[in-house]
Amino acid sequence: MTSNPAWGESTSALEVAKAYAQGIEGKNVLVTGVAPEGVGSGTALAFASQKPAILILASRTKEKLEAVASSIRASYPGVDVRTVTVDLASQATIRKAAVEVAGLISKLDILVNNAGVTYDTRRWTVEGIEMQFGANHIGPFLFTKLLLPLLEKAAKDQPAGATRIVNLASHGHRLSTIRFHDYNIENKEVPPEEKPFSPMPPAFSRVCEDGYMPTVAYAQSKTANILFTLYLQEHLKSKGIMSYAVHPGSVSTNLGRDHDPEMAEAIAKTAKYWKTPDEGASTSLVAALDPALNERAGLYLADCQFFPAAEHARDPKIAERLWKLSEELIREKFDLG
Repeated sequence: MTSNPAWGESTSALEVAKAYAQGIEGKNVLVTGVAPEGVGSGTALAFASQKPAILILASRTKEKLEAVASSIRASYPGVDVRTVTVDLASQATIRKAAVEVAGLISKLDILVNNAGVTYDTRRWTVEGIEMQFGANHIGPFLFTKLLLPLLEKAAKDQPAGATRIVNLASHGHRLSTIRFHDYNIENKEVPPEEKPFSPMPPAFSRVCEDGYMPTVAYAQSKTANILFTLYLQEHLKSKGIMSYAVHPGSVSTNLGRDHDPEMAEAIAKTAKYWKTPDEGASTSLVAALDPALNERAGLYLADCQFFPAAEHARDPKIAERLWKLSEELIREKFDLG
């Protein structure tokens, strides 16, 4: 259970940051996927409001990063804001970015893997991995691996569990498990347990001419975010590091800018309440800062409270299998000791 059960869908991330100011002041924080008017910018602004030591903003587009950094500096002149360019669809740039981060800080207290993509047509990462799985899961998987020594160093000086890794997922994970026999969504034959769940609205069940299923690809990547979190929880406890996955809610951002009208309408119908970027960031702040969560208190949060993830997203055996596949796709071991 979280410390504040009264918080919900309309809670402000700034309010959460103020409540847990001691967990931010003097700490080093890194947020990925930062762009104007997005959940990442709302997350970064909330952290900035409570005097972090160094706040690192990481994203693909330098101009968008600088726009958010300038806004933060104008609102909070005393905050040391740094920017790092990283493309989560390119493992080479991820490695370069991790080296850059290590040159800026000697330890990392909070990592928020906020970045995410969604597309209606097939795209590939530089390494030839289906884009949504590659950028939404494999990219953060590698980035987290490379930053782990900084997190471990921070954890040595903090109460157990206060050092956090937060992974943004989505309720969309309920539509698909991991397609181990067809993770690139190439219309290969898969066993029954890996087939899309039904019934789904026509827009969500659409299959492109090349066999690509965009909604299933997105759902698979979000399931991966939660299973990644589960594995981290079970293997980082001894190092004093805790991890949680979050659903930010329905936020009006540019994430779905490539959706066609049918898909955009289908997604809109799933939303009961449209959040601002500040409200969309609040659950990430709870996951990152609530001291009641130092001890493993759940896995997945939505609207600032714990929420049940689908069964296939909380199976340790599936999590371990995904971990091994992810290691294969980054071509090295991610050993947690």
